[in-house]
Amino acid sequence: MAAGATGSVSPADKDRFICIYPAYLNNKKTIAEGRRIPIDKAVENPTSTEIQDVCAAVGFNVLLEKNKMYPREWNRDVQYRGRVRIQLKQDDGNPCLPQFPTRKSVMLYAAETIPKLKTRTQKMGGSDQSLQQGEGGKKGKGKKKK
Repeated sequence: MAAGATGSVSPADKDRFICIYPAYLNNKKTIAEGRRIPIDKAVENPTSTEIQDVCAAVGFNVLLEKNKMYPREWNRDVQYRGRVRIQLKQDDGNPCLPQFPTRKSVMLYAAETIPKLKTRTQKMGGSDQSLQQGEGGKKGKGKKKK
């Protein structure tokens, strides 16, 4: 806190980490709704945990804030909550990882890597089955009402 009062806050301070909200990488959002990368590079409904996983795996100093919300996000569901803070620069102002000099480079990398996560590839198969079961249940309820 004292460092913030004097005005000399180092980039290694947690308050100086860059923030990445899932909305920045979401291909279901428009630019007005908060997407910050091209739609063809964006991911379908990324979560803050997935962003944290890919950034930590590449070697970033990562901090997950579960209860933070993106201000433009109207949906208050748990899956839309959270933001990831990433240390982009060291004390001397140089990038922590030379291949990621800007916040945009980090966002593009995360969006490129999230679809390759094991949780993503498994979820795709599992969600289809649960949808089919849900439809079957609805048909059954319809018959009972008659």
